[in-house]
Amino acid sequence: MSKTATINMRVSPEVKADAESIFSSLGMTLTEAINVFLHKAIMEGGLPFEVRQPRYNAETEAAMREARGIMSGSVPAERYDSVAAMFAALDE
Repeated sequence: MSKTATINMRVSPEVKADAESIFSSLGMTLTEAINVFLHKAIMEGGLPFEVRQPRYNAETEAAMREARGIMSGSVPAERYDSVAAMFAALDE
């Protein structure tokens, strides 16, 4: 029996590059990280993390929509002439 088996999987190039960068900073290859995931899944008897949709309160969801709008350029970002003006606006 061979000591390793091959798994072929498809992911976007961006996801692969981002994952490789993260795992490299931890001193691991992508293959090593996947092996850690698989071993942990076996130990847990399923996915080694909770799978669920995040739920945020209405204020947080509104802030996230506004941030996405600012990043896309569809919502103008607030600008201030000074730190004092920014804090004054926050206190309002």
